[in-house]
Amino acid sequence: MTLSAFMVIAHRGASSYAPENTFAAFDLAIRMGVHHIELDVEATSDGHIVVIHDDTVDRTTDGSGPVTEHTLEALQTLDAGSWFGAEFAGARIPRFDEVLSRYKGQVHIHTEIKGRSTYLSQQTADVVRQHGMMDQVTITSFQKTRLEEIRAYAPELTTGWLLADVSDPVISQARDLGLRQICPRANTVTAELVSRLHAEDFVVRAWGVATEALMRHVVQAGADGMTVNFPDKLIAYLSSGDSPSSFGIQPPACSRG
Repeated sequence: MTLSAFMVIAHRGASSYAPENTFAAFDLAIRMGVHHIELDVEATSDGHIVVIHDDTVDRTTDGSGPVTEHTLEALQTLDAGSWFGAEFAGARIPRFDEVLSRYKGQVHIHTEIKGRSTYLSQQTADVVRQHGMMDQVTITSFQKTRLEEIRAYAPELTTGWLLADVSDPVISQARDLGLRQICPRANTVTAELVSRLHAEDFVVRAWGVATEALMRHVVQAGADGMTVNFPDKLIAYLSSGDSPSSFGIQPPACSRG
């Protein structure tokens, strides 16, 4: 991979500036110039896949209770924007299939399986297949079980393991599972780690980029991409003379080589 293919991934959309995991945040990220967005999925009580980070709706809507105890109809009556700012009042929790339909051909969609609902992995893969977007979606999770389910059910999907720490056993397990990405926490990323993972033919994508200093550190360590709440600042850095090279922001690149 070349530096020009660095993945600027808008974390839950441009979530520093708009309510996370809403069309407002995703649309803004695209206007900023990103070619990758990240989102989270969970299942409703009636078997629909929706885009929301938490297990409950309490933090990001005017409702309460677990996502899995709400029907889709009930969830879509909730206000998912006012908590962030009055100008976003009325924003709603999107369906996963709506997001795929809206952004097909525009961005690569990094989809984190957050929930623990039975068959969530398979249902998520089914939606991706229905939209013919197997090459435009990467599935990630902290849950190894979810990645095992995806690899067994939809081996054509690119998969990545989100990790607090990367160890030799983790690398071995990721290799055995056929994962393409290893996604370490940003403050654990070093040039040595990136070199080791590249030698194993993994894409290295960081998460937990809380500050601009950490953002710059991940780039300088040679990683392939990162999720970031402020993608405009990352794009500006990559385009400046301050970055390790004169980066061009390229269309989606979900794998090396």
